[in-house]
Amino acid sequence: MEQNGEQIEEERVVSPEVQEREASFDAALRPKTLGDFIGQPVVKENLRIFLQAAKGRAEPCDHVLLYGPPGLGKTTLAHVIANEMEANVRITSGPALERVGDLAAILTNLEEGDILFIDEIHRMNRSIEEVLYPAMEDFALDLVIGKGPTARTLRLDLKRFTIIGATTRLSMLSAPLRDRFGMHFHLDFYGPDEMHQILKRSSGLLDLAIDEAPLARIAERSRRTPRIGNRLLKRVRDYGQVMAGGVLDEGVVDKALAALEIDTLGLDEADRRVLKALVEKFQGGPVGLSTLAAATSEEMETLEEVIEPFLLQQGLLARTLRGRMATDLAYKHLGFTPPERQGTILQ
Repeated sequence: MEQNGEQIEEERVVSPEVQEREASFDAALRPKTLGDFIGQPVVKENLRIFLQAAKGRAEPCDHVLLYGPPGLGKTTLAHVIANEMEANVRITSGPALERVGDLAAILTNLEEGDILFIDEIHRMNRSIEEVLYPAMEDFALDLVIGKGPTARTLRLDLKRFTIIGATTRLSMLSAPLRDRFGMHFHLDFYGPDEMHQILKRSSGLLDLAIDEAPLARIAERSRRTPRIGNRLLKRVRDYGQVMAGGVLDEGVVDKALAALEIDTLGLDEADRRVLKALVEKFQGGPVGLSTLAAATSEEMETLEEVIEPFLLQQGLLARTLRGRMATDLAYKHLGFTPPERQGTILQ
């Protein structure tokens, strides 16, 4: 069922997940240094000190754990760290490490100071995770050769390296693995000004002639997520090229976003369908997740993991003990008059 939810998420323009067909586009816009990286000021300052100290000692930097919602720059920061440390970076993911031999092959080929970036590290097999513990602590790989009474342990010394782990679900990471990372950094959603700066930088890299006001239109619909903002910028560019002779003024941007069914809050048709079902069919709720899923023809997992998080973040949806409820802000956004509620009023 999770695969179904991921498939639906990839089909949405406002999906924060990486889409394979846009991998090269994302890489072209990726900042290379901490100076180029916009936003996350606390993370950047701590990283700057942390990396400068490691370079001053001529040592590889300590292991780094990056966590937060998708699309906020965890992979980008991993490459920035590698560039700042002048180190080579190897990239893999938790699901890709299926056997202990896969991990052993990667670790034994790392050179001094190399960086291994493990995306979705929370999805790594537990048996592989246990092999990673001595590699992270002692830079050694303990392998069991043979089975039964004849089995023996072989220890391979590794060159000093750095592991950068990225996860969207910190709670699913085991405590022993989490504790072996020397630095933990949480990436949060970006502010409007930061999103504007990011899109301005991206438009420059794409050689787009676009003014501040149209960029602001795109930024405010980007769900405070750079990956979504860059994707919308790309779609707007394509629309302007075909429909307006390459012109990207406010009118063209508004038409492009309307064609994509992205409203002023960054909601798409799937988001609005859920809110409208709550308001029109269930008088705003509360209503159970299974009932809401049936009313919107969505899977419960898709509702809970794909659609609800942003609605909750924006204050358009509330989870209560009795079920989901549309807030007063959701009523107003959809053009309805909020009802008078007894007890606690949902704003």
